[in-house]
Amino acid sequence: MISLLLTDEVATRNLGIALGRSLPPGSILLLKGDLGSGKTTLVQGIGAGLGITEPISSPTFILLNEYPEGRIPLYHLDLYRLQPSEVNALYLESYWDGIEFPLGIVAIEWAERLGYLPPSYCTLHFTLVEPEGRQVVIRAIGEKAQTQLMPFKSLLNMSSLKLSSESAIDVPN
Repeated sequence: MISLLLTDEVATRNLGIALGRSLPPGSILLLKGDLGSGKTTLVQGIGAGLGITEPISSPTFILLNEYPEGRIPLYHLDLYRLQPSEVNALYLESYWDGIEFPLGIVAIEWAERLGYLPPSYCTLHFTLVEPEGRQVVIRAIGEKAQTQLMPFKSLLNMSSLKLSSESAIDVPN
C-alpha cells in the first residue's frame, strides 16, 4: 500500500505522469473517490506520462475514450452513469486481456460500479482532505499488479520523483 497527500491539482497530475511513465502494458487502474477528488486529473497526467498529446477528458457520457498514440495505449472509462448489471454487458476484459485491443493502461473511474473484477489490478482511492488537498491510497491486488507497480515504487524511492516539503509530487522531465 502507498499513501500520498496531494496538495493540489499539479501534484495529482504529476502522480499520473509518474504512473504513465512507469506502468507496463496490461496495467489496470480502478479509480475510486467522490466527485471532484482528482480521478480525471490523474488520468490526464497518465496520458501526459505516456506521451499522449490529445486533450484527455472524462468520458462520462460516452463511457470510453481510447488514446492509442502514446508509448502504450490508454483506455479511459467512466462508469458513473451505469449500474453493475449494465457494466457486465460491456465485456471490459477485452481491454485488460488484450483480446480485441492492444494491451495498454486501462483506467476506470467509478470502479465501484464494476460488477466483476479483473484477476489483478491496482486501486487508487481518492479522499478529499481539507484544507490540504486529497489523500490517495494505492493498493496492488494480485501478483501481476504488484509486479507492474514495482517501477513506480522505485520512482518514489529515487531522487527522480520527490515529495516536496508540502508533500506534492514533483516529476522531472
